[in-house]
Amino acid sequence: MSDSENGLPDAGRRTFLWGAALATAVPILTEAGLAQARMAGGMGVPPVDAVLINANENPLGPSKAACEAIANIASQGGRYDRNDVQGQFIKTYAAQHGLKPENVAVYAGSGEPLHYTVLAYTSPTKSLVTADPSYESAMLAAKYAGAPIKKVPLTAACGHDVKAMVAADPSAGVLYICNPNNPTGTITPRADIIWALENKPAGSILLVDEAYIHLSDEQDVLDLVAAGKELIVLRTFSKVYGMAGIRCGLALGRPDLLAKLNEFGQNAMPITALAAAQASITDPDLVPSRKKIIGDIRVDTLSWLKSNGYKLIGESHSNCFMIDTGRDGHGVVEAMRAEKVYIGRIWPVWPQAVRITVGSADDMAKFKVAFKKVMDAKAVAAIDSTHTDPRAPIGVGGKTFLS
Repeated sequence: MSDSENGLPDAGRRTFLWGAALATAVPILTEAGLAQARMAGGMGVPPVDAVLINANENPLGPSKAACEAIANIASQGGRYDRNDVQGQFIKTYAAQHGLKPENVAVYAGSGEPLHYTVLAYTSPTKSLVTADPSYESAMLAAKYAGAPIKKVPLTAACGHDVKAMVAADPSAGVLYICNPNNPTGTITPRADIIWALENKPAGSILLVDEAYIHLSDEQDVLDLVAAGKELIVLRTFSKVYGMAGIRCGLALGRPDLLAKLNEFGQNAMPITALAAAQASITDPDLVPSRKKIIGDIRVDTLSWLKSNGYKLIGESHSNCFMIDTGRDGHGVVEAMRAEKVYIGRIWPVWPQAVRITVGSADDMAKFKVAFKKVMDAKAVAAIDSTHTDPRAPIGVGGKTFLS
């Protein structure tokens, strides 16, 4: 039987099979994967009483309503989504944000659509343009696509330098903006994002990662999706909704833009994740209450750091921030681990800076004690500053992403 008889034109079928094969070969890395690769590279399994502020997780966990929704639907887990829980979730989400259902694609977290967008729209002749530092996952996908990677330094305020990003490559395939940024927690003004969208190279896609947008006061850009612009917006339920271990995320864009992501395949969503997500977005108090809790803890921690003379990088509006330690960042990470406080990884462009996740009030109280002890002590270089994990994918666990 020919490809055409199978319902796909020859070229279309070849593209689909190539995309599916490539997606299978490319590891989808998330904050969890990056943090675990770091631990596997020599940090070991944390003790039960450790403070874990290394992976931008939400210590509040899923809401009570989300937990109840999971419990209520779990008995149906022996079957696939026979009651169209996903369809109902998509309709609810779209209606809340002025979108059409066809603008919404659901994934197990935002890592998959992030990778698939880069794979779909970059190539050896179409680069990925990204800020430096920023979330590394897009760069890994670009490496597997054989796409050039153009890294652009942040502005003095640690926002994305959109003019430099647009100018970085007239043949760019994807311009990636994480807003608020990971690892700095800093904001790129909406006006800058609109400018980038209006001035980007023809045929390129603006990929706006709004994983942390709920934790800031910045206006999102979903109205640009509704207006049919050339961008894809990513959302996740791992951060403010506390569902990092449950896995639900979204790609939001024009149907024709999202269609190219379908070439890389997609597993069926867990009905438990869909039910938890539906319960989360229908609770009007969830986002504002959690934004305040996390924001108050962040402000308190940053005030303490400033009052003690520690150097912060940028102004965070998220659940993470960066500290310039003035010494080998890997050594600080290891010294903190010895105090049972696990902090985030190092970005090559800032080898003396460490990323801290905003944990619970108790977590941050313990962080303060441990950090002061470490910084008051004599600086000690890390035993192995590469922390390479032989089991990690190319570019992960070593100097490229977890240096």
